[in-house]
Amino acid sequence: MARTFRTKEVDAGVVIYQNSLDSGEMPEDWKIVNITSLFKKIRGYKMTEKLSLAINIKEPRWDQGTFIGRAKHFFTVTDPRNILLSNTQLENARKTIHDYRQGIVASGLTEDDLWKAKYIYDSAFHPDTGEKMILIGRMSAQVPMNMTITGCMMTFYKTTPAVVFWQWINQSFNAIVNYTNRSGDAPITVSQLGTAYVSATTGAVATALGLNSLTKRVTPLIGRFVPFAAVAAANCINIPLMRQRELKHGIPITDENGNRLGESTKAAQQAIVQVIISRILMAAPGMAIPPFIMNTLERKAFLKRFPWMSAPIQVGLVGICLVFATPLCCALFPQKSSMSVSRLEHDIQGKVREASPGVEYVYFNKGL
Repeated sequence: MARTFRTKEVDAGVVIYQNSLDSGEMPEDWKIVNITSLFKKIRGYKMTEKLSLAINIKEPRWDQGTFIGRAKHFFTVTDPRNILLSNTQLENARKTIHDYRQGIVASGLTEDDLWKAKYIYDSAFHPDTGEKMILIGRMSAQVPMNMTITGCMMTFYKTTPAVVFWQWINQSFNAIVNYTNRSGDAPITVSQLGTAYVSATTGAVATALGLNSLTKRVTPLIGRFVPFAAVAAANCINIPLMRQRELKHGIPITDENGNRLGESTKAAQQAIVQVIISRILMAAPGMAIPPFIMNTLERKAFLKRFPWMSAPIQVGLVGICLVFATPLCCALFPQKSSMSVSRLEHDIQGKVREASPGVEYVYFNKGL
């Protein structure tokens, strides 16, 4: 009888506890006593708790004030497996994040599930506009797309038609990436997009052809670095032109809590410089290390016997470099960059100090 009574008592306690969790209401008596949980599971009943709403999913999971924290963040964001996710999976992640921000927690949602949904959401939706990004423009597409294009640029660099074709392909891809990952909610016209695209492609092709003509008298190894010089030159042209509206009208700046304070062209300049540096350094390992390896391999009997293997090997080498270079170079600067109020335009300084007298730094999304 005693065992039966205890079992029914436990059953009733579990029901009351679960009902309290589900309704969000707590019996008055429970507020004046200390309750200590001795067991997580009692005779087949699992005590479950709703996920806290205090988790800040506006920020990455890891500390973005350190390079290690940013690297962990970008290793997750640039994970190539994210491009294989279906629209249903993306929409489910979007709904989970949207509901959580509204204070709605799905039954059974864990903290790990929430962070997984956040990184799926971040990999496919623009951080400022919330729009779903073009597939090949997402950061998760950077490694597979760049390894293919870069590998081919470095394999087929000796003839003018090959240089023109692959530089055109590369700049077409860069234009899509730059447009997709532009900072803020700044629209760009078709005319501006076309100008940036044509200018970057022309600059890259001119650099590549010019350097190709200069390297005909030097060793083949030096000639292999021509594509890298062309890519660096194109980034210096493409990114500012693609984001020219931001340079003219500024990008949104906020205080530490995300409250919008206005738009700043100074912040846009800093953001674009940081992105250019990151993009050039991102390309450097994949375009600097493989030439030495390929220069050695092409002297071996294997590649002389199977010359068609040169392109796949080069693409594979570039891919290995990019798997690490892409997230590490994205992590060089915080995604949520900061700038001292004293460095802003004078009129913006006045507006910020008038609206928020205690603010010393403003924050903005630098783009990718």
